Amino acid sequence: MDYYKTLGVEKGASESEIKKAYRKLAQKHHPDTGKGDEKKFKEATEAYEVLSDKQKRAQYDQFGSAGPGFGGGGGQGFGGFDFKNVNVDFGGSFGDIFDTFFGGGQQGGRKKGPTRGSDIEMVFQISFEEAIFGVSKEIEVSAFAACLHCKGIGAEPGTKLKTCEDCSGTGQQVKLQRTPFGQIQTASVCQSCEGAGQIPEKRCKECNGEGRLMKAQRIKTKIPAGIHDQAVIRLSGKGEAGLQGGPTGDLFLHISVAPSKHFERIKNDIYTTEHIHVLQAIMGDEINVKTVHGDAKLIISAGTESGNILKLKEYGVPKVGTTHKGDHIIKIKINIPKKLSSKEKKLYDELVKESKLNIKPQSKGFFG
Repeated sequence: MDYYKTLGVEKGASESEIKKAYRKLAQKHHPDTGKGDEKKFKEATEAYEVLSDKQKRAQYDQFGSAGPGFGGGGGQGFGGFDFKNVNVDFGGSFGDIFDTFFGGGQQGGRKKGPTRGSDIEMVFQISFEEAIFGVSKEIEVSAFAACLHCKGIGAEPGTKLKTCEDCSGTGQQVKLQRTPFGQIQTASVCQSCEGAGQIPEKRCKECNGEGRLMKAQRIKTKIPAGIHDQAVIRLSGKGEAGLQGGPTGDLFLHISVAPSKHFERIKNDIYTTEHIHVLQAIMGDEINVKTVHGDAKLIISAGTESGNILKLKEYGVPKVGTTHKGDHIIKIKINIPKKLSSKEKKLYDELVKESKLNIKPQSKGFFG
């Protein structure tokens, strides 16, 4: 899906243009309007979620229409890498945008009933090589997980939930305050049911009615080949369990790539410096160059100068989700000998005479 076409804006549209376009579509297609189109509303919301976020938009512009990597849709993106459960993302959870535009929802509280669990964010470091070639990892996370005894409901098996008496099932407590400007009504989350609107008839003996318990979990995930430092991977449904059987939040992995001792990476290209002898530069040579993919042959043309840039095509970093790679860029540096043997001096003297150069050596120690 092309998010720009979905909202009907140009690729260079401003934030205000994107917001205006989405608001118009949301008003037209929202299911609550009676004549709305739920599918089109969801598509517009997904597009807005990405294009209204600077980081997500930059990632989308780089990798193209990837669908599940941003808006949570099914299928595959990034040229075949399966992001059904692992989604490259660059931000947190997306709130109720309809409430934001049209003033819906409940002031000061959350919607009653089962509540979505919180998202978890953590920094995850991988090696330079793992970032280039991809890797399967097992991550240990301590988070709230659904209670197995009550299946996340919070009520002892055989019992059920009942309406909270303190908030009459609204999930919030309303207070009236007198001020010089008149009475002001404020609402806050009900402390008895924590905004759910329901409480267990008999609290679960394992989780005390919470519906979840803190547990250490080991989660397996795949890091795609070519991932960049500071990228974020979203593992859908791997965050904290919701209250009273609500959906689980997501886990966001902020990728930190350790630097390499041998290579420098810029985008998908690898950069190194190769030192060669002055005679190699004059005569030309074929040398071995260490790359991330192993040794490779590099041709040094006769007359190569110090500072020349050579390139090994497709010896760089894979582009995420594709078979294409960046290049290996080599800067040539010529090593000038600091000392010459008697035999070398004699040969260089002959070269000087052959070249008819009037050279006056500045340091006798050079020829020691």
